[in-house]
Amino acid sequence: MAGLMLQLSIGPVDWDVFRWPVNGIVLAVFLALVAIAFLLRKKVYGFQFIGTYKAAVPALVYAVVLTIIMGMTRQEVNGTWLTNMLSFWPFVLIYVYMAVILGLVVLRQLKSWAAASFSLFTFHFSLLPHLGLFLAMTCATLGNADMQRLKMITVKGESEWRALNSQQQIVEMPFSIELKDFIMETYDDGMPRRFASDIQVVTKTGGHIQATVEVNKPVEVDGWKIYQYGYDTQMGAMSKTSILELVSDPWLPLVYTGIYMMLAGAVCMFLKGKKVKK
Repeated sequence: MAGLMLQLSIGPVDWDVFRWPVNGIVLAVFLALVAIAFLLRKKVYGFQFIGTYKAAVPALVYAVVLTIIMGMTRQEVNGTWLTNMLSFWPFVLIYVYMAVILGLVVLRQLKSWAAASFSLFTFHFSLLPHLGLFLAMTCATLGNADMQRLKMITVKGESEWRALNSQQQIVEMPFSIELKDFIMETYDDGMPRRFASDIQVVTKTGGHIQATVEVNKPVEVDGWKIYQYGYDTQMGAMSKTSILELVSDPWLPLVYTGIYMMLAGAVCMFLKGKKVKK
């Protein structure tokens, strides 16, 4: 209900407001509030309830339903309500609520482990997936504000350092790209089977990088991943123009760290379960 009221009153979430360093400050404040809620859980029933499965299960069901709807509808950057779920207040708030629940669970497990003097024998392997999911959720949400996805139109033999964002605004890049050659392989009926670009990237420090980029095989330069995106469809294999997609997501390593922690926790619990059965 609170999410719908916010959606109707102030509109969708404006992620541009949360760009660095604002999202870093928000993360610090959020962690502090979770810690305070944990410390007051015995005095405030609401904080104690949030850390239980009775609170987690309905929240998880609600989040899953919204996520399924998101997967079944075409998402657009400038869409509204269900067509732009990442900016839909109910969707954002339910994941914030789940992050609070996870944070309280993690602190409870850490306290239990600390009471046992951080002994490896008393380590709760369920802490890894809980902590990993918490890290992945919070960093993916707040990092969304810093993620950039740009398009650059390159012409063979010419250096280009300007790209366009989703609002068709020019963004100057910290490097230039020169299209050396456009490559296309076709099926017997002439339909494209593979297309790629041989490019040269020149960084501000004077570095030269020669690479071939494809749709799912990017090259990474100064924190940016460069993908093949499109070309001059009228010229086909003779195209002298290549459209590249430039993606920057500085919070992605933290998200991956959370995912790896979840996988490690799952493997450890599986191995521990097999050992107990024996």
